[in-house]
Amino acid sequence: MVLSYQAVIAVPFGRLGLLEGKAGVTRIDFLPPGKELLAPATPALRAAASALHAWCEDPARTLAFPYTLQGSAFQQKVWQALCAIPRGRTRTYGELAASLDSSPRAVGQACGGNPLPIVVPCHRVVGSRGLGGFMHGQSDFPLTVKRWLLAHERRPD
Repeated sequence: MVLSYQAVIAVPFGRLGLLEGKAGVTRIDFLPPGKELLAPATPALRAAASALHAWCEDPARTLAFPYTLQGSAFQQKVWQALCAIPRGRTRTYGELAASLDSSPRAVGQACGGNPLPIVVPCHRVVGSRGLGGFMHGQSDFPLTVKRWLLAHERRPD
């Protein structure tokens, strides 16, 4: 699926593509470093870009900007559980699945379907024997991003 982003901002690990709907940002995608930048043109996109840049400087910063998180009831349940994982900590797909009376595969699918990564920190979910997957990725780029995000959040305050 090729998306036409309304903003593309530079971050330390590459680019973030942003889409906005009627009630705020609806999607954040991790993009490779070579993606052409596109300045945010609306107040919601500018607020999101500012908050995301501030978070990249300091992971303790709150990501406060208008957004809408749309998904199934199960996805919403998983995403709420992701938001409860403390910064700098991880849980395995299996642990999260057990707490939700679900399966690790279903949790992984909900994580991969997360339209607002960083806001909903799906990178905090790892495999029982390593990083696990990220962004339904088929290349090294998604795991490079996941490693950066986890290391960034573990830095001392």
